[in-house]
Amino acid sequence: MDLTEIRVEISPKTVEAIDELLLELGVAGWSLTEDVIVRRAWIVGVFTDLAEARARWAELEPQLPAKPVGGAEMRVLAETDWRDSYKAHFKPWKFGRLHWVPVWERSTYAVPKGDEVLWLDPGLAFGTGNHETTRLCVERLVELDAKLGERVRKSQLRVIDAGCGSGILALSAAKLGFRQVMGFDNDPEAVRVSEENAVLNGMKGRVEFVVGDLISGLAGRLADIVMANILANVLIEFAPQLVGSVAPGGALVLSGILAKENAEVREAYRLAAPDWQINHRKMGEWSDVLLCRPGSP
Repeated sequence: MDLTEIRVEISPKTVEAIDELLLELGVAGWSLTEDVIVRRAWIVGVFTDLAEARARWAELEPQLPAKPVGGAEMRVLAETDWRDSYKAHFKPWKFGRLHWVPVWERSTYAVPKGDEVLWLDPGLAFGTGNHETTRLCVERLVELDAKLGERVRKSQLRVIDAGCGSGILALSAAKLGFRQVMGFDNDPEAVRVSEENAVLNGMKGRVEFVVGDLISGLAGRLADIVMANILANVLIEFAPQLVGSVAPGGALVLSGILAKENAEVREAYRLAAPDWQINHRKMGEWSDVLLCRPGSP
């Protein structure tokens, strides 16, 4: 499958603002690349054909915080070109006993005894889990696994990945031994990709993935760990629903929060769950919030 790449040079001063814009818009296909040595930066998009590339750029350009430095350059990418470009930048990483490893290293990567691995094929949709917002969630999940595993059987614990995207968090929970895991997303394509990546890891049917939003996806469901890696304004708006989905003694992990937005998110959840324990962490320009509900799981 040949694809079309569009590359547009931008001012390095606008990288952070454009990164926030892409996250807020939730548009797929775009990424940012920066050469800090020569102080140059680019918006890069990969799409199915030239017509789609032009259309997506026509939608994005008017919303940019500043005019690009140069014009849009487009070229056709053979499948081997775009797949190999991921290999140059995506390396294995781990936290605790869980490893996230590119699938092309499957035959050579040694997994220590007792550890678990989630094989990732970035392609155009799955992602690598390397973004700070995902890492913050994953690290909380691994820490909660260690604590909860000491007290209760994980086969009895329920996990919900709200806004599952490509399924990294839900599949990671299943790899850690949680038996009752489900994820939902309001984008049917995200659910399809999540199911494909369950198959990639030999976990077909192991995690329930469904189409739903933060109302329908949480309705009638209660979990011991709820993860929501979304956006700060959405987390604030749906605080009652997310809080209401956590079982006694359970935990709510929130991510997708810029560090400068963290105080506002914490305040919203203090109002929604005044007797819960709450703390937060920062990673780069991003942050998370962890809330623990009183009671026993």
